[in-house]
Amino acid sequence: MQRTLLKSKLHRVRVTASELEYEGSCAIDENLLEAADIREYERIEIYNVNNGERFATYAIRGQRGSGMVSVNGAAARKAAVGDILIIATYSQYSEMELAQFEPTLIYVDEKNRIKRIGTQIASQAA
Repeated sequence: MQRTLLKSKLHRVRVTASELEYEGSCAIDENLLEAADIREYERIEIYNVNNGERFATYAIRGQRGSGMVSVNGAAARKAAVGDILIIATYSQYSEMELAQFEPTLIYVDEKNRIKRIGTQIASQAA
């Protein structure tokens, strides 16, 4: 059996640009892509904390070290500059692979610079 689990997450990144007329996709600082193991053209799921929008697109490289997170094309209607996003990728794993499974969780500051990298989300208290 294969299970689909969270592979990586960019947690609470801020939108730095929103370009309706661009071809599409989401441009993300190369430092963030590498840290989260997201490849260019990989499908990403985006969850907008500000307005509740949830949508899929693909990642493209943004300038390294820029902190860029630019939501482009039709998706630009779903996120405005300054909005806070969670960007996630998922992958399928076999039961044997799950024994070694850990997601990559990237936490950033207000300028989208990496503050911390984790592999576990704390249990939610009641």
